[in-house]
Amino acid sequence: MEISDHIRTAREFLAKAELEFAAGDELQASEKLWGAVSHAVIAVALERGWRCHKHRYLKTAVQRLANETRNANLVNQFSEGEKLHANFYHGFMLGAGYHNEIAAASSFVDHILALLDT
Repeated sequence: MEISDHIRTAREFLAKAELEFAAGDELQASEKLWGAVSHAVIAVALERGWRCHKHRYLKTAVQRLANETRNANLVNQFSEGEKLHANFYHGFMLGAGYHNEIAAASSFVDHILALLDT
């Protein structure tokens, strides 16, 4: 996939997450939000020539971006995305919290994609 494909996928997954949540499928909403977060990070990592084909490389990329931008909150926001990924498998999150999760994931994706030079 090209960088532009990852950008498009991140945006599409954010939109799909809202639809999944509205339809009552919180597990799929969780996974779509995680997908949006991870594809945004992949787009930036690819542009910078960083490894990104494993989960741990995504974590490393986010840490590098946090250092680069002097925004340690990026690491915490990424961790929230990881929580969504875990929720897909374990269903431990409650419905009311999803509105905050959608907004937080969307904000993270916007912030990360704004770091792209392309």
